[in-house]
Amino acid sequence: KARSGATLEGLENRKKDLINTLRNDLNIEEKNLLENSDLKETEELPNVIEQEDKLDAKKNERDNLGAVNLRADEETLQYKDTIKKMEEDREDLVSAISKLRASINELNQKGRERIVEAFEKVNKKFNDVYTKLFNGGTAKLEFVESDDPLEAGLDMLVSPPGKRLQSITLLSGGEQALTALSLIFAVFLSNPAPICVLDEVDAPLDDANVTRFCSLLDELTKITETKFIIITHHALTMSKMDKLYGVTMPEKGISQLVSVDLQKAEELVA
Repeated sequence: KARSGATLEGLENRKKDLINTLRNDLNIEEKNLLENSDLKETEELPNVIEQEDKLDAKKNERDNLGAVNLRADEETLQYKDTIKKMEEDREDLVSAISKLRASINELNQKGRERIVEAFEKVNKKFNDVYTKLFNGGTAKLEFVESDDPLEAGLDMLVSPPGKRLQSITLLSGGEQALTALSLIFAVFLSNPAPICVLDEVDAPLDDANVTRFCSLLDELTKITETKFIIITHHALTMSKMDKLYGVTMPEKGISQLVSVDLQKAEELVA
């Protein structure tokens, strides 16, 4: 009896120590012990060794979490402020992107309308100028490779007198030069510029085509205010100009700029 009493007293002391540990470490009273455990609905208590192993596993899991960060609340507030600012910045960016896309769509729409409008004007003038230069035939422009005018390429389909409609790449050098000039002059007639510089454009042309080119140029100077500056070595082209500017070398190694006003020269001759 004395031995059993001593054992019982030891167990009671052990129980008190465990209860004090629970109260100090976990803030749990003895009456609330089962409510905070997984043994509340258990009729038969599990094996002590299994529970100790389970407890040791939980302790190891808790130790693996590392030390407690005492500034966690402050850092949480800082992160919340940072996240809130980032969300506001994101909303501003999304709104700006949306406005930018709307502006791009509006610009593209206006661009398509203006390109189609300009294309129709230039296409009509192109055919008119081509017909004058070639004394007949037809010429037209076509969008290729895409239905969207902003993405499409441009092809020139021409038909000189007596020939079938074909691409400009299949024409002779002189025909290609006249066709290109037709397009340039068509653009100038649609939207004249103050100055146009033509560099050796008459080089691949024969005398008959040079005469046509000069006649068309004379018409353009009458219906537009564009000043044409032509760099040429062709005598026929020079004879049709109002003024000539050239470089001569009266002495070896010395260049001199000379100019001739053909209109005044004709008056002097007369």
